[in-house]
Amino acid sequence: MVGRESLEPVEPEPRESAVSAVVTPASGAALSYEDCYREHFRSMVRVAFLLIGSPETAQDVVQDAFVRLHRRWASVQQPAAYVRRSVVNGCHSHHRRLRLERRRRPDPRDLATDLDADEITDALAALPHRQRAALVLRFYLDLPDAEAAEILGCRVGTVGSLVHRGLAQLRKDIER
Repeated sequence: MVGRESLEPVEPEPRESAVSAVVTPASGAALSYEDCYREHFRSMVRVAFLLIGSPETAQDVVQDAFVRLHRRWASVQQPAAYVRRSVVNGCHSHHRRLRLERRRRPDPRDLATDLDADEITDALAALPHRQRAALVLRFYLDLPDAEAAEILGCRVGTVGSLVHRGLAQLRKDIER
């Protein structure tokens, strides 16, 4: 059995130039890459988990987002927004890869269901990616529709429509 400490996130090795670079947020305090990582890693893993449904894949997607942030640390003005956008894009890419794999080797639904899984999480996982992303951005991250639209790369009205259809589908799935 794997020990709990092995499931903790592994911080990437910082380069010297990235360690010395700091961003001054609106509060006026200097924020290092390590501080940003510690502050945002867990919440981004939760967001990625809600979008993907796999804790291991969620950690991988978030870790990749932080690696990209690390490479661009000196030029990124809003690291939290950069990571959030990278995580949502990474989740979208993950779903795109899965769709391509399913097209290439069609096999029957051999998904094992977790008997003690939360009903809401299962229903959320069954939604199409864009509806799930819109619901997570609106209700979990509490982002305004305009910011969610920017992250999803669509219009504000589309976010409202995605949320509406996603909630309707959740209601239908949970009532069954």
